[in-house]
Amino acid sequence: MNDLYALHESLLVLKEEGLESAWSRHQLHHRALVAGLEAMGLSMLVNESARLPQLNLVAIPEGVDDAAVRSLLLSDFNLEIGAGLGSLAGKAWRIGLMGYACNQQNVLLCLMALETVLKSCGASIRVDKALAAAKSVY
Repeated sequence: MNDLYALHESLLVLKEEGLESAWSRHQLHHRALVAGLEAMGLSMLVNESARLPQLNLVAIPEGVDDAAVRSLLLSDFNLEIGAGLGSLAGKAWRIGLMGYACNQQNVLLCLMALETVLKSCGASIRVDKALAAAKSVY
């Protein structure tokens, strides 16, 4: 019963925002996230034409410990990103931008946290570029 109530409330929120507006919001925040990730030197694993704004697949830089980065993001920033699945395990991160959580504050937090953790792990990234790149999209 709770699941049906949650679905009902979610649909009411979507109706209030408007479907087209929700799509536009997700697309905007996706573009900002990608701009920040690419400015950092990270790359997306899906061609731009086939990307899903709600789920962003990011290549893990060479020599970076996937589990260590995800663990630090969770413990230090209360931020959870998904591991790659199947043949992408250890090769990709999944960063979700979905529903209410798809907003500028969360995108900027994700970029700042990821840059901080990758820098602390000795990853070869470009620092102090991600936030400015994302903000230029906004």
